[in-house]
Amino acid sequence: MKLLYAPASPFVRKVLVFIKELGLEDKVELIKVSSTVIDPNAELAASNPVAKIPTLVMDNGKGLFDSRVITAYLDTLASSPSFYPAAGEARWDVLRMEATADGLMDAAVNNRYERGLRPADKQWDAWSDGQVKKVHGALKALDSEAAAFGDRIDAGIVGAACACGYLDFRYPDIGWRESYPALGAWYAKFSERKSMQETQPPS
Repeated sequence: MKLLYAPASPFVRKVLVFIKELGLEDKVELIKVSSTVIDPNAELAASNPVAKIPTLVMDNGKGLFDSRVITAYLDTLASSPSFYPAAGEARWDVLRMEATADGLMDAAVNNRYERGLRPADKQWDAWSDGQVKKVHGALKALDSEAAAFGDRIDAGIVGAACACGYLDFRYPDIGWRESYPALGAWYAKFSERKSMQETQPPS
């Protein structure tokens, strides 16, 4: 398999953490690509009609995307552990938390594009403020549950960790730890995992 990726993406990081935690590193070749909405990478576009990263090219040549689809597929390749409970309330709790984390990352990345790539005279302050509100909404939700995270690891936990890591990377002045202390305390411990240390975005 091949993973088309860019190291700065929090969605890519989520997939990379899965690969490491599930012991699949020998099965996935990492191919770094540079791609933007206005200048898509040709190899990426050939495997993914919307030309977004990450994209996993399976052994049969078909591309899988987005990150939640990729991680669900990777989970089926490992004998254990299962990062997605098979059924019941636990499954929906994990999927809900993963969606919360992905929503946080979506909003943070969208705002990054708005502020970092769009010409200053075309930036929309109200839209950007709305994205930041989404970030804080997701942080509040995660913080309310963080005391119960403990040492568990699943798709929701990995997503939350990668979301927090992206805020450290792209929003170092947001001060999220002070506003969401339970989440900050949990992340301080979880970020020490080898899979997190080895997937930190470039400085």
